[in-house]
Amino acid sequence: MLSRHGIRSLCCVAVATAVLGMSGISSAADKIKIGFLVKQAEEPWFQTEWAFAEKAGKDHGFEVIKIAVPDGEKTLSAIDSLAANGAKGFVICPPDVSLGPAIVAKAKANGMKVMAVDDRFVDASGKFMEDVPYLGMAAFEVGQQQGAAMAAEAKNRSWDWKETYAIINTYNELDTGKKRTDGSVDSLTKAGLPLDHIIYAPQKTLDVPGSMDSTNSALPKLPASAKNLIIGGMNDNTVLGGVRATSTNGFSAKNVIGIGINGTDAIDELKKKESGFFGSMLPSPDKEGYNTALQMYEWVKDGKEPPKYTAMEDVTLITRANFKEVLTKIGLYK
Repeated sequence: MLSRHGIRSLCCVAVATAVLGMSGISSAADKIKIGFLVKQAEEPWFQTEWAFAEKAGKDHGFEVIKIAVPDGEKTLSAIDSLAANGAKGFVICPPDVSLGPAIVAKAKANGMKVMAVDDRFVDASGKFMEDVPYLGMAAFEVGQQQGAAMAAEAKNRSWDWKETYAIINTYNELDTGKKRTDGSVDSLTKAGLPLDHIIYAPQKTLDVPGSMDSTNSALPKLPASAKNLIIGGMNDNTVLGGVRATSTNGFSAKNVIGIGINGTDAIDELKKKESGFFGSMLPSPDKEGYNTALQMYEWVKDGKEPPKYTAMEDVTLITRANFKEVLTKIGLYK
């Protein structure tokens, strides 16, 4: 039979346990939540961004709510849903950059902070919304790295610049695209390729058929002395189409160097034993997911607003020799 002292001890233990339990519930309830919205959730790129955003949450003690937003209606609905779930801010790669003003207005109406990743918001006049924090590729600098990689491979093959020409598939309507191709040309000319050996081929559409068409229109402009070809463009698809056009116009793969930007759209081409598509400049979805999630958390928690523009210059050249190893490390190849 318990003594009064024993009963009092048990009561104290019970009260302490209850207090600790309530403290745990309170702690869980007080955990900061942020949203991470992406336009194409099925894509490996965004799956990787999500995975590393969640890792940032585990490392720093916040919760990440992931939502796919393939169109404008779902985007605005997702923001309301985040607010209802207690999120105080969100990171987003929008399905359409022109949704920027509507996204910002919806975020303000819900008292939430917003940050863009990968694709930058534009306003009604098509200008970047520079007041919204944004993290994305440094377009000109990444283009420079692309051009430098092309020049390095041409040197590795002992190409003579007199016999070498470049076809650059352009899409100047998109500021990011123009900066990338301008950066690429900058490095090629600095490496010694004459300016009059560069042919610009404007694209009507930003896809493989579009770049095939633009390259096909440029090929007849080449002189008879053109033995080797460099194919450039703002992303993988603008280069892939160009490379395919060269293969149907009598150019051997060993006489073509195409290097894209993005990496994820080039995997099937890099699996081929031989192709004029040499490689791609792979950005870092792992770092972009982790860094943006952490920046949003710190903004919500400490009021530390992210920079208006964080330029990511960290890209890796992936080729047939290393693409499996590099992509596997960050979950983009399984």
